[in-house]
Amino acid sequence: MTPLRQQVLDWIKEDEQKLIDFYQDMVKAKSPNPPGDTREVMRLVSDFLDQEGLAFDEVTAKEHLPNLVATFDGDTEGKHLVLNGHVDVFPVGNEQAWDRDPWSGDIEDGVIHGRGAADMKGGTTAAIFTYRYLHRLRDKLAGKLSLMVVSDEETSGRWGTGYVLEKLGDEALGDCLLSGEPVGVKTIRFGEKGILQFTVEVRTRGAHGPYAHLSPSAINIMSDIMTELKAVTRVEQNLPPEIATRLADSKTQTVIDETMGEGTNEAITAVVLNIGTIKGGSKVNMVPSDCTIEVDIRVPWGVERDDILKMVHDIVGAHPEATIRDIVGGPALYSDPEHEMAELLSANVTALGYDEPVRIPMVAASDCRFWRERGVPALVYGTSPRNVSAPNESAVIEDFLHVVRVHALSALDYLNPE
Repeated sequence: MTPLRQQVLDWIKEDEQKLIDFYQDMVKAKSPNPPGDTREVMRLVSDFLDQEGLAFDEVTAKEHLPNLVATFDGDTEGKHLVLNGHVDVFPVGNEQAWDRDPWSGDIEDGVIHGRGAADMKGGTTAAIFTYRYLHRLRDKLAGKLSLMVVSDEETSGRWGTGYVLEKLGDEALGDCLLSGEPVGVKTIRFGEKGILQFTVEVRTRGAHGPYAHLSPSAINIMSDIMTELKAVTRVEQNLPPEIATRLADSKTQTVIDETMGEGTNEAITAVVLNIGTIKGGSKVNMVPSDCTIEVDIRVPWGVERDDILKMVHDIVGAHPEATIRDIVGGPALYSDPEHEMAELLSANVTALGYDEPVRIPMVAASDCRFWRERGVPALVYGTSPRNVSAPNESAVIEDFLHVVRVHALSALDYLNPE
């Protein structure tokens, strides 16, 4: 343990309660997306940076979707590391399904509760404090460290990370991204599945219920479409060797199901279809003249997203009453699992007394794709993803503190290789 590394660990130890309090305040600050308004939680972040004397800029397109960017240079030339975290969270959903206030931030038996506790206010806190600690050591570092705290990640990142990179250009990409998205302390993530999202609308004449023979039912047609869309889940993939070899390992398979739930080993390599919303009809005794669904398909590595999209067009196009709109998404991406940052993360996890983490891609998507699609490596290490977006979302406080230690040490090692 070098003096600099020990100094960072000592600071984290001294700050444990401050870290927990900040994390708790982040969870208490409501920021569901939609609607995506993150001004309350961003005030916490900006006030903290101001108090610490850490300069930052606002790179914001929409007032209710603020983004903060901070950067400092080390003493000599070197690599540029970017820390990125979002502060918007999934909607609460059915509040009656929660055992406590979704915005309580309650801490009980070493667990923090509330929407965003897992995804990803803990990971964002880790990024903020990592930036704070390394800023104190800037005269001993080579290169540059940047912090991006963003909005809008849960709805594609167009006005969050996407907007920041659009405005600041390639310089903001750096040489590597480190993220604290919830992936579980037993895994390091180096890739993510592709996304294909779209809306299907069905429109018919409609009729009074007793005269169902006069018009097709928009809901019945949509029901057929939903059934036919399941064909995409039967498409076989051809995984790249870097991914296939890792996912075939028995230890890795055990960790995957332990971390994300039984059945994830199959889901991680499959085309996954989810009908996220459905709306249709006006009244029980009317033949519905309209029905709309929103569809989310996750595409694995080795499957072309355009091939899946063609299947979708063929299926929907076979129903003249149906149309597709609002097609968004991108391909499956991955970084080198042997990248320097992956090595540093793994070494620091084990140095802190944890088992060596397995290196696998993510099932879900993240803002990491903005870096990967531009050829910049992006690595992820964070707390458990098991109850992300579900009622009673929570995270283990010790896992959170462990992630802070791993991020701070790995960032230090990356910018101070001696």
